[in-house]
Amino acid sequence: MSSNKEMSKRQARKEQMRRKERSSRLIGIGLIAFGAIFIAFLIIYPMFKPVGDVVTVPPVERPSSSFNTAGDPNAPIQIEEYSDFQCSFCRLFHQNTEEALMQSYIANGSVYFIYRSFGAFNSAESGRAAEAAYCAGDQDRFWDMHDTIFANQTGVDVGAFSDRRLLAFAERVGLDMDDFRSCFNGGKYKDRVEQDSKDGVEAGVRATPSFVVTYTVNGETKTRLIEGAQPFTTFQQEIETILEEIGQ
Repeated sequence: MSSNKEMSKRQARKEQMRRKERSSRLIGIGLIAFGAIFIAFLIIYPMFKPVGDVVTVPPVERPSSSFNTAGDPNAPIQIEEYSDFQCSFCRLFHQNTEEALMQSYIANGSVYFIYRSFGAFNSAESGRAAEAAYCAGDQDRFWDMHDTIFANQTGVDVGAFSDRRLLAFAERVGLDMDDFRSCFNGGKYKDRVEQDSKDGVEAGVRATPSFVVTYTVNGETKTRLIEGAQPFTTFQQEIETILEEIGQ
């Protein structure tokens, strides 16, 4: 009799262990399924998340603009801006100084101005925004895209310049979307954006915005570096000093 009782107890324990194992397996499968669903949500949600409103701004007059440049290529002074579309100080320069510089020294042929990115300086969104601007340049709308990107700056790596947002900017600017997508999705200007960063570092750029000023005196090429979102008066002083040095 006692032997039967012991067998019943063993069977009960085995059944209890089987139930625990089955329960553990179900919990494990549930956790794996939940994790897979969560990961899928993280991947899929950005594709359907509303892009939000796109801010537009009046165009800035840029004399003799071509792709990412403005002014006369034969001007005695060249200014290369190294910038980052996610950089708040770069936006300040664009808002507070750039137009005055265009009107005062680029329009009269004294300065040739070139905009260059500083690669993915702040994050990957910076690089993608620069690629988008260059792709817009293929349709002679670089500066329109440039202004629209800055107008929609909201912070660093917050999704303001996700690929979907940049496509929305391109549509708002009025680009041929088939051509733009081919350029942007194909990474046509990825290498160029990376080269921008390398060239900037070689020129002594450490942060954005920075401006490499180049001019020639008696056959000797000279450079100056202006760092930060300086007011127009700072650029005016530097340019006037250089013009005096080269006798203009």
